[in-house]
Amino acid sequence: MTITVVAVHGNGGGAHRFARLRPWLPDDVELVAVTLPGFADRPDEPSCRTMAGLGAALGRELVRFDRPIVLGHGIGGSFALELAQHRAAAFGGLVVHAPVGASLDRRLFPRLMRLPGAKPAVQRAIASPTLRPLWRKNFFTDPVDDTYLAQFFDEYRTCRAFPRMFDLINAEWFDALHPVELPSVIWWGARDRVLAVEQAGAFGRVLPRATVEVVADWDHFPMIERPKEYADALARLARRLAA
Repeated sequence: MTITVVAVHGNGGGAHRFARLRPWLPDDVELVAVTLPGFADRPDEPSCRTMAGLGAALGRELVRFDRPIVLGHGIGGSFALELAQHRAAAFGGLVVHAPVGASLDRRLFPRLMRLPGAKPAVQRAIASPTLRPLWRKNFFTDPVDDTYLAQFFDEYRTCRAFPRMFDLINAEWFDALHPVELPSVIWWGARDRVLAVEQAGAFGRVLPRATVEVVADWDHFPMIERPKEYADALARLARRLAA
């Protein structure tokens, strides 16, 4: 039996975030990476300017499959949680990898992004070729080839949805989520410098059937830095959830 895993990207990027996994996935796991409207170079859609709209957009991607396992990274995990509030039956299982939602009213970076002009300025800075060596040093611990990273950073430039994610995904949204009885895994890298592993426990309220798995030597983008290791671990989780 082939297990389908639908992978949902974080802010700024799209399906390209998972491209390095493909050569390493076993034959029984099919990875389908999606790009939601407004992200990477996909055109924006008026219906996707709310969390409900983005959850519904993810739902439209899932209807092609029979209850797939969903992997959501960063805000991709947040979109999956939004959809699960209304259509948990669409999931065969859920893996949220460092999702966004916990401690947003206390973390410094989200608070800074509320300042006037901060969101477009940060977006331009991340996409800037001049600053790329700085971001490479801060985003990645392990070597990643230049060709891949060129597209990774350029997608921030074309992402239309990037600024409004800091308004849509907020403490009020997270606090309003109700528990979902869904086989799930809360996944985190212990060395994550973008979203600290201490946030993992807060998601147990929303996913009461979840197990928490913390990987000791992963940073925020192990699917890019360590694709074989990530693919092996993802296949193991997908098989467990599918069973």
